[in-house]
Amino acid sequence: MSDPTALAALHASAFPAPWSAAVFADLLAQPGVFAVAEADGFILMRVVLDEAEILTLAVRPAARGAGLGGRLAGQGAVRAAQAGATRIFLEVAEDNAAARALYDRAGFRQIGRRRGYYDGGRTDALVLERDLVDRPDTAALP
Repeated sequence: MSDPTALAALHASAFPAPWSAAVFADLLAQPGVFAVAEADGFILMRVVLDEAEILTLAVRPAARGAGLGGRLAGQGAVRAAQAGATRIFLEVAEDNAAARALYDRAGFRQIGRRRGYYDGGRTDALVLERDLVDRPDTAALP
């Protein structure tokens, strides 16, 4: 699914401050940006040279807890590695325990903090990284 309207609708079901279809259309038009999607979730990533970034990962609330997020992260990592990425980065809200647990299981580690990044400056973002060279089992993520 690369339909910006469908991605925006799914994103709206997963986040209190969703991105618009126009934002998704603009992102998908950029070089190196791709989406991996299933009916109840998607991951949007960007690859530039040897680095990848998870822009967003959304799973419908009713579908959470069944492994879809991990599966999407794994599929995204495979696509990123195929595009030449050796590392993946992302920011995650410090108070998002479910997402932090998913990324921890997927082999990400904290490398930084962005103070006041979310919620109008109220919530810090943790900057996470995962090395794709030392952990080539990208398809086997939880």
